Amino acid sequence: MKKAEGLLRGIENSEDAAVYRLTDELAIVQTVDFFTPIVNDPCLFGQVAAANSLSDIYAMGADPLTAMNLVMFNPEIGLDVLQEIILGGRDKVEESGAVVVGGHTVEDKEPKYGLSVTGVVHPDKFITNSNAKIGDKLVLTKPIGMGVLATALKGELVEEKDIMGAIDSIRTLNKNASLAMRKVGVNACTDITGFGLLGHLMEMLIGSGVSAVIQSEVIPVFDRVFEFAETGLVPGGAFSNRKYVGNQVKFGQGVNDITQDILFDPQTSGGLLISVSKERCDDLVKELEKENVLIRAVIGQVLEGGAGTIKVI
Repeated sequence: MKKAEGLLRGIENSEDAAVYRLTDELAIVQTVDFFTPIVNDPCLFGQVAAANSLSDIYAMGADPLTAMNLVMFNPEIGLDVLQEIILGGRDKVEESGAVVVGGHTVEDKEPKYGLSVTGVVHPDKFITNSNAKIGDKLVLTKPIGMGVLATALKGELVEEKDIMGAIDSIRTLNKNASLAMRKVGVNACTDITGFGLLGHLMEMLIGSGVSAVIQSEVIPVFDRVFEFAETGLVPGGAFSNRKYVGNQVKFGQGVNDITQDILFDPQTSGGLLISVSKERCDDLVKELEKENVLIRAVIGQVLEGGAGTIKVI
């Protein structure tokens, strides 16, 4: 199939969103995502789902413009619940500076919610996940482990109020982190979602033709994640992610099985993983602090050779 003339980024390199040039000065960025509830409160669920959908736009260094609701819902649950979900999503869309312009709803046994989002960016200024350079530092802007916490919540082993720190993180937009990296200038970026930290890092490295080493002890993890993971509360997606990454990752002797599970843990509305030159890394960390991004952890470095391979120490 012939590539559309205006299509600057499509599905070839597992990019977070598509980029299509409209003019020499303007390109649109498009993405879509939705999922089942990972928290109990419907308004919080709407906020998390919307933040997750918007995240792909921010990872590309773009600004969201419009959003459309995607809703699958069982009317027997109650339309008041549906209203809370949609209002939660609208809150985050408005916070992003975008506007909800419609959507589509179908009946389904289990609720699902998300957004189709369109953003804008200069066609020469978007950020891809496939331009990491040898020597770059890898910076992560949110903790990981939400998949484990969501599993504990579904199993009624923890209450929502007890993991609000993590919920607040995943309903926080990646807007400020995106602004910071654009101000500094970075080489590559992706957001950490369903494929987990190692899955999304692998995709970045394959697209860039490089490898990386990451330090497990400096990777931020939500409170109580190790506690629950040690009891076996690891979501099935983590094992799928381990299979997906396969032999591309090598673990050092000091990286135990529980830590490995957490590194594969599927995330929802996770942080940005940014590849930035070592010369600009300190500037990026300072700019993230100015933008009130609470987590700004330098977790590793990009190396030459072995495209897509990861060493965890």
